[in-house]
Formats: sequence, structure tokens, C-alpha cells
Amino acid sequence: MRIEAEPTAVDVVVIGAGQAGLSTGYHLRRTGHRPEAGFVLLDAPSAPGGAWRFRWPTLRMATVHGVHDLPGLPMGPVDEDEPAATAVPAYFAAYEQHFALPVHRPVRVRSVWPEDDDPMGRLRVATDRGDFSTRALINATGTWTRPFWPRVPGQAVFRGRQLHTVDYQGPDEFAGRKVIVVGGGASGVQLLAEIATVAETTWVTRRPPVFHEGPFTHEHGRAAVARVDEAVRAGRPPESVVSVTGLLLTPEVRRMRAEGLLDRLPMFDELTADGAVWHDGRFEAADAILYATGFRAALDHLRPLRLREPGGGIVVEDTRVPAEPRVQLVGYGPSASTVGATRAGRFAVREVNRLLGRVPAGMTGH
Repeated sequence: MRIEAEPTAVDVVVIGAGQAGLSTGYHLRRTGHRPEAGFVLLDAPSAPGGAWRFRWPTLRMATVHGVHDLPGLPMGPVDEDEPAATAVPAYFAAYEQHFALPVHRPVRVRSVWPEDDDPMGRLRVATDRGDFSTRALINATGTWTRPFWPRVPGQAVFRGRQLHTVDYQGPDEFAGRKVIVVGGGASGVQLLAEIATVAETTWVTRRPPVFHEGPFTHEHGRAAVARVDEAVRAGRPPESVVSVTGLLLTPEVRRMRAEGLLDRLPMFDELTADGAVWHDGRFEAADAILYATGFRAALDHLRPLRLREPGGGIVVEDTRVPAEPRVQLVGYGPSASTVGATRAGRFAVREVNRLLGRVPAGMTGH
């Protein structure tokens, strides 16, 4: 007879210790939650850094799109030539230590479900390192572990290499090859620029790219966040950032346009053994297909809570999930950016404190 160990009881479980999770941990500590006894952070990777640990080696701090300071401890000066995959994790590690955040790793969360029929009762968090019983859950799992691969006829017969952004290790492996880069986001353009220095490239996007002229102002940023926020409040899957903001016309992007590297083709209709085919008969030979096609929110472990709407999204108001008041989502929808995740951590903790009766209604909790 198997005897199950009793779950560890806490007030708050935070799933994920990337930017959003660490910000959340900071605000939990600041509002009086005790580490371990009051809250824990469960992180799947074996070391600090979140998704930044897995960025491609050629991504340098000089070309990173926005690493915002975590609350309470600025990152400080950085070497612009240092790989982001080492600089940002080092900052996150220092942050965890400075605030003595109770991060448990490596811990993989398998599922979350209600322990009973009481809508304000506890949630069970099942992991590969034992279970937790919690009064509130703040999910900060991001998207990096769920790369999106478009389905195209012929993918099984293509003899070349097919890879996603998560697999990319730099341009050298493509030297002298023919490479099709799929994806109209900032990462697709950045990887296209790198690969084009050593290979013959073709750029493919599902929709015509929109280039943003002029500086990207706070007003543009607020408008972009508002559009994504509108989608998640309606229960629709959140849009990608670039679909809202467009591609910024940086000096590098202007150079690429002038050199014809951004002469985009629509998405191909089929892959053959040695290339891609379009409906009009066009054929492009290829040794590799790189899918820079983005990510989806990593929320499969929340499936037992039945949060998803028929269209595939989750209704979220700021960070609240109205269908399940014990759950907050940070790093989802409008808080998926690094600056948005920091704000969302503060808001989520405020809502959790209200749920737990730790602050009167109307107080900010920070």
C-alpha cells in the first residue's frame, strides 16, 4: 500500500522564478509574507535566470530588447558585449540572494486542482518534488517552454533541418547554406540578420510586416498594452507584441531593407524534400527552416481548473482570473513584457492580500 506524503501547507505558491516571479516574490516579502512558511517560489530550471538562461549565445546585452530593473534592486551597469544568457541570470541570482527569496528548484509543477468543493478552499499543487497545499496561486510560467510550430504539409518529408528559436545557437552552423526564416517578429528579424552574414536567406511571414516609423513613445506602448488587455479581458488568446506595435525601424532594420534582406514572401503552402513551394508554383530550395514563430503561454498544469474559454484564451482582468479568484496570472497578456511583469507582480500580490484578508479593500498592499 502506497502512503502519500502530506502536502506542504503555505499561504501562497508562486510558479516560476523569472522576471514576473521574482517581482512577485519581492512584493510578497514587502507586504509581510514569511518565506517558506508563508510562500514559496517553484522554478523548473536548475539555476536562476528564467528563460534568459536559454537565449541564443549571440544575443548580447547591446541588442536585447528591454531588460527592466526588478523592484528594489537595479541591475546596474552592464557590459554590452556580454551574452544576455549570462548577464541576466547573474542579476536574477543576485536578486534572489539579496531578498532571500524562497526559490525551490528544480521543481516541475504537474497540475493544480481544488482540494474540495469550497470555492475559497485550498488548491493542491502537484510537483515532481512533492505536493503543496495553498490558499492562493500566482502563476508566472511565461512562454519559453511552449514554442509555437506552425503546421505545414510536407514537414515530415523535408530532408533539411527544421528548428525553432529555442534551438538556435548562432549563425555559424548555417554557413554556406540556404535558410528560410519564418516569422515577422523582432526575434525573426534579428536572427535573419545574423544568418544572412553567412548564408543565403529567404524571409517568410504569414502577414505583411508593418514597420513603425519614428520613435516608439509611451503613448504607443500604452496603446499596445490596451489592445492586448482588451483581448484577454474578452477571453481571447493574447496577441503577439509585434502584431500590435509593428517592427521598429532601427538603423539595423533600415540597413536590412536597403540590402533587400527584408523582401518578404508570404507563408509557403508546402514543404518538399528539398525546399518550399507556394500556391503560384514558386519554389525555394532550402537546407534549413528556422521558425521564429513565437510562443504560447505555458499553462497546461492549470488545465484541471478549467479556466480556458471556448476560443482558447483565459479571461484575465489585470492579473485576476474572475472564474477562479484564488489564481493570479502574471506574465500573461499585457504583463508579458519585462516592464509589465514587474507591475503585474505588485498588482497580483495586492489581490492575494485582499483574498487572504491581509489588507482592507482600497489599500495598495505595497
